[in-house]
Amino acid sequence: MNGLTHLGEDGAARMVDVSAKAETHRIAIASGCITMSPQSLAAIREGDAPKGDVLGTARIAGIMAAKRTGELIPLCHPLGLESVTVDFAFEEGGIRATASASLTGKTGVEMEAMVAVSTALLTIYDMAKAIDKAMVIGEVRLIEKRGGKSGTWRGPAV
Repeated sequence: MNGLTHLGEDGAARMVDVSAKAETHRIAIASGCITMSPQSLAAIREGDAPKGDVLGTARIAGIMAAKRTGELIPLCHPLGLESVTVDFAFEEGGIRATASASLTGKTGVEMEAMVAVSTALLTIYDMAKAIDKAMVIGEVRLIEKRGGKSGTWRGPAV
């Protein structure tokens, strides 16, 4: 066994069989950042971006993306999410997006939280690119996961 759960004995990709796993309450939190010019940051903060409500649109996009993760990431299970949140914080030179996803089920929601953050950040880029095409998306990572056989995991402090 090579330790990669998405590979069968023959090395072929496969969806992991979770049928024998117990259902537990599972939560994942992910974060990422988009850096931008002061002009872009001010336009978003003041609600003056050419395309309208940047953060409201990005929040909805992140939630929608989390719900479709099983369609976007080939070996992810389609999940019946019970909650998805996407929040934003203005930082020096950019905006941090933080997403959480949760459910009671047999598999974790880490990918759903990370897809939500990534999509929210991409939506911010799309909504503000008329002002600043040089924005940079980065630092997308899992912050914490809870539930399942492995219990709680927290990433290192940034």
